[in-house]
Amino acid sequence: MRHLLSTRDLSRDEAIAILDVAEDMADVADREVKKLPTLRGKTVVNLFFEDSTRTRISFEAAAKRLSADVINFSAKGSSVSKGESLKDTAQTLAAIGADAVVIRHGSSGAPLVLANAGWIDAAIVNAGDGTHEHPTQALLDAFTIRRRLHGPASRGRGLDGVTVTIVGDILHSRVARSNVWLLTALGASVTLVAPATLLPIGVGEWPVAVLYDLDEALAGQADVVMMLRIQSERMHAAFFPNAREYSRQWGLDDDRLGRLGADSIVMHPGPMNRGLEISAGAADSPRSTVLEQVANGVSVRMAVLYLLLSGERTLS
Repeated sequence: MRHLLSTRDLSRDEAIAILDVAEDMADVADREVKKLPTLRGKTVVNLFFEDSTRTRISFEAAAKRLSADVINFSAKGSSVSKGESLKDTAQTLAAIGADAVVIRHGSSGAPLVLANAGWIDAAIVNAGDGTHEHPTQALLDAFTIRRRLHGPASRGRGLDGVTVTIVGDILHSRVARSNVWLLTALGASVTLVAPATLLPIGVGEWPVAVLYDLDEALAGQADVVMMLRIQSERMHAAFFPNAREYSRQWGLDDDRLGRLGADSIVMHPGPMNRGLEISAGAADSPRSTVLEQVANGVSVRMAVLYLLLSGERTLS
């Protein structure tokens, strides 16, 4: 097993093992020299066919802290814009000796194709594919929740008994899908809240509860409220009347924030549409883990690259 393509493939023990390694990687950030020699001589390619800030920079920082050589590839301005196929791009990366390819692609299943087609002999990490999955985002979310709940005693723990409410554009969200599979594997109870138009077909078969009213969902006092970005770039139809109506019905405003339990936390994968899915007050409140998620993302991605490239390839 040498790839990370989906959280659906991870068992509870595998997920906890990754989070525990991430705890060790987080300790590196507290050192004066924030580097390990673990992946010296390895080459990691960030192959991004979609725009990204947090994910690309996070993977780049993770690889560099492990002393790997990093090549950043953006489809814009490359031969892809001239019609080069994924196969030709992969074979080019193979020729330069890439040991790991972190791929973000607009088509669901592109990382799976790259992993199984035989074009390149490298570890493949899915950094988001279409409306399918974004496994490292779910891992860093679980890592953040676990740290908030258990602090220094996090190692070895799952998320048993934790209630998580995920709100917003579930239909287009790969973050939501990856979180559903991972959080339930770790023992959490997940509730999805969205207008009916923003729920995917078949959601009734997922291991989740589904609600359409955010106020009803918040009355249950969830431990974690995860707000999702409205992905207007993926919308080719009218899924709700207008932004004001969406914000009034499904946005986490200051009033709803005040109704949360004393220990509830607020999450958002970013980038945020302030004033739409989340108010500035909620985004900047002490309950918010937005910046923690960014910092923890580096530790989690260090753990994934370490496990894939250090000879301990235990991911699927």
